Amino acid sequence: MLVVSFAGSKVYSSTMLTTKNPVILLSLINTKLRDVYSSLDDLCEDMDTTKEELDSILNPVGYTYDKNQNQYK
Repeated sequence: MLVVSFAGSKVYSSTMLTTKNPVILLSLINTKLRDVYSSLDDLCEDMDTTKEELDSILNPVGYTYDKNQNQYK
C-alpha cells in the first residue's frame, strides 16, 4: 500500500493506486521528491512502495524518473 504523508499527517491512499490516477500521483510524488526526499529510493522506503509500482502507473502515460533532477518527467 502506498502511504502518502501530507502536511504532517499520513493518509493511506490505496484508493489512489486503485484508481491509478497518474496526474494526481505525479503531482504528489514530485512534490514529495522536491520538498522532503533526496531520492526516489528514500521516498519508496518511507512510503512503503516500490519504484516498480510507481513506474507501472506513471510510465504508460509518458513519465519516467530522472535521477539527476530527482523527479518524474
